Amino acid sequence: MTVAQNVDSLYKKSNINRISELGQLAPEAFKAFFNFNGKALAEGKLTAKLKELIAIAVAHVTGCPYCIDIHVTDAKKQEATKEEMAEAVLVATALKAGSALAHGVNALNSFDGQENDELYKATYFKRLAEFSKLNGDAFKAFIDFDQQALKAGKLSVKEKELIAVAIAHTTGCPYCIDLHTKAAKKAGSSLEEIAEAIFVAVALKAGSALAHGVNALNAYTE
Repeated sequence: MTVAQNVDSLYKKSNINRISELGQLAPEAFKAFFNFNGKALAEGKLTAKLKELIAIAVAHVTGCPYCIDIHVTDAKKQEATKEEMAEAVLVATALKAGSALAHGVNALNSFDGQENDELYKATYFKRLAEFSKLNGDAFKAFIDFDQQALKAGKLSVKEKELIAVAIAHTTGCPYCIDLHTKAAKKAGSSLEEIAEAIFVAVALKAGSALAHGVNALNAYTE
């Protein structure tokens, strides 16, 4: 029974130990990624602590358990609290759900027989309010959750909006990118800070693919 469980297990914390094998199989790309990853996560305009909190949030959107484990550990080393981590995760939750809702305006356009060839226009976002009439209770509950997740707590509004910008680039929602980049600017974020948050998202989204490479190694050598 124990042997069968081990064979059936697709995720084990120790799997990540095989990642160095990918470096042997594709050394130049492997080295280039870790060089980029180190620079993206290094302290700059944003603190190393905030970058690790952004990384945790992105890891919850990519769904990479290895990344979650690594960056929670690194965030603790930067003295992030459990409360700050929880707030970052809930911002990610709000943005991932919000991306689905935001794309609902595209669903409304399609349902109504959209004639315009342009799939994304900032003005389409105004149709979001129609959901309050179509499914009022759920819409109101989500808006309340979204506001609660993004209001100042252990993390400031500015920090949460920078996390939101990173998540919006992870989900690829153009409405969310537009909304939260403007909100981050309003909260006092510089363009350099926004760029650093985006590059953390880039590193974590790419890193998720690389980390899952250990599963590919397990599958190939099984």
